[in-house]
Amino acid sequence: MAGIFRAAAMVARQSKRAAMVTAGLALAAVSACNTGSVLSLQPAVDVGAQTAAVPQYEGMQKLVPSNPYMTAAYPRMDEPMSEAEQMPASETDCRGELRRLGVVYTDVQPIHEGQCGIDYPVKVSAIGGIQMKPAATLTCDMAASFAAWTRNELVPSARWRYFSGVKTIHQGSSYSCRNIAGEGVLSEHGKGNALDVMSIELNNGDDIDVRKPGLFAFRTRGFLNNVRADGCQYFTTVLGPGYNYDHRNHFHFDIKNRKSGYRACR
Repeated sequence: MAGIFRAAAMVARQSKRAAMVTAGLALAAVSACNTGSVLSLQPAVDVGAQTAAVPQYEGMQKLVPSNPYMTAAYPRMDEPMSEAEQMPASETDCRGELRRLGVVYTDVQPIHEGQCGIDYPVKVSAIGGIQMKPAATLTCDMAASFAAWTRNELVPSARWRYFSGVKTIHQGSSYSCRNIAGEGVLSEHGKGNALDVMSIELNNGDDIDVRKPGLFAFRTRGFLNNVRADGCQYFTTVLGPGYNYDHRNHFHFDIKNRKSGYRACR
């Protein structure tokens, strides 16, 4: 009888153990199912804990630097402004006129030497196909006036008198900090508003010296007379050989601002 009770107890313990094993397997299955559901919500690529924590609002991707359209619309703030952007509108407009006239120039650093100087100087090396030797440092207004005179008056006059284009303008002085000779007044050279022309070289090989021509040099005299007269339409001062000793070997052109509107053409 006792053996029967021991057998029954053993069967009961085995049934309980089986039930516990079955419950454990069921719980494991449920846990595996839940873990799989959570993982399915994670990004496919590991972007790091900090990045994953940032909410990705709609349209946010358009602001990232890798988008070329957005970076074009938002310029880098650490890039310095160009010199042209820092200039007054009048200077920017003047440079547009230089380009229209075909002037080859570079912007150079501001010049300040005591009472002399140029706030926004340009260095002119050519006007179209005409070389300026050496390159002339001027205000933009003076450069534009000289270029307009060169294209509209000097070149046509050379073609009419010599049947040739102009190759090179040889200048003797552009910006130079000095007073007018014999006076205590600042020269327009000291403001970048003046240019001295020594000679004009033509494409045919002729090199026309500005100095007063000989008595029978009719063609040269006629050409230089045109240079002097036509220059008075573009400059407020035109001085050349015959005016005084200091101007015996060059033409002086400047755009001195005179309140009376007076022009000195001699």
